[in-house]
Amino acid sequence: MSSQLLGVATDDNFESEVLKSADPVLVDFWAPWCGPCKAIGPIVEEIAGQFEGRLKVMKLNVDDSQKTALKFAVRSIPTIILFKDGQAIDTVVGLVPKARLEEFVKKAL
Repeated sequence: MSSQLLGVATDDNFESEVLKSADPVLVDFWAPWCGPCKAIGPIVEEIAGQFEGRLKVMKLNVDDSQKTALKFAVRSIPTIILFKDGQAIDTVVGLVPKARLEEFVKKAL
């Protein structure tokens, strides 16, 4: 899997890249020092490849974009939020298996 499938969300581009996206968007709220975040990273990349063209996948570093993390009440990481039509429709917190993320994503497709 190539990480080119993953976009980078920031406080500055969150509205244009996520909230105004025509496609559903999965946002992985993470930080480089977070062990479970590193563990779920490859799973998030696999999901990006599996649903390419139907789902946009973004990663948001909570240390660099604290305003957005606060806005969506991200209190522990990894937190993965699924957005559709500018709204957060579901959230998964913590390290979860790939099958759980696949079911999660299918809610928006």
